[in-house]
Amino acid sequence: MHITFLGNSLVEGRYGGSFVEAAAAHLPAYTITNAGVSGSTILNLAARLDSVLDGQPDGVFLVCGGNDAISYSQPDTRRYYEQVQGVPGGIVPPDLFASTYRDVLLRLQMNHVLAWVGLGQAEVNPAVVAAMTHYNALAREAAASLNIPTLDLTAELAPPSVADRPPLSLASINLIGQRMRSGWQDYEAERIRGGYTFTFDGLHLTPTAAQHIGQRVATFLNAQLQVPPSPHEVSVNES
Repeated sequence: MHITFLGNSLVEGRYGGSFVEAAAAHLPAYTITNAGVSGSTILNLAARLDSVLDGQPDGVFLVCGGNDAISYSQPDTRRYYEQVQGVPGGIVPPDLFASTYRDVLLRLQMNHVLAWVGLGQAEVNPAVVAAMTHYNALAREAAASLNIPTLDLTAELAPPSVADRPPLSLASINLIGQRMRSGWQDYEAERIRGGYTFTFDGLHLTPTAAQHIGQRVATFLNAQLQVPPSPHEVSVNES
């Protein structure tokens, strides 16, 4: 079976830990393709869905919403989303997110591709967390309307509290690009310095968190495909 992971930088896994790589280690019987691209909104995923389908996946695990929520709740980032990601006005409002998300899932079903939805969380500041909670609810509703299984990781990723940190800006996004180009990987020290739990910058998974999430995703997919988990894997709640 060929499974494609479709999403943003969390799926791409070049900045921080790669949960897809970790999941693949627990899914040896499957062919895994990583179709994550940093900065992607649901509009970007919809635009490149045909190229994903050209790869003839049997199933697609979709993770999206973080950039959409940032564009909505952090106005100073919108120039990036407009100029770099091609998002009209630099913002993906909730109604557009919901309709496009459902359209992506429906297109997968119309092409006889299995679909699964993964929901994550951020911890950068309260406004982003609130927006992501809203967008996750919209993603869940879209999946439920098409009887598509959802793996909700928000409860176990949620920190005890979220500090009232400054809004994200173009400088925040530029820093990500600079670090990626330079090969920066001081993730754990940055996590501690910033007071984060499962991320090192409020958005991207640490390598340790990615290993944990990867195993969760693999267990979920094996359960969906009725493959018995290996003895060391733990169960997850499905919805």
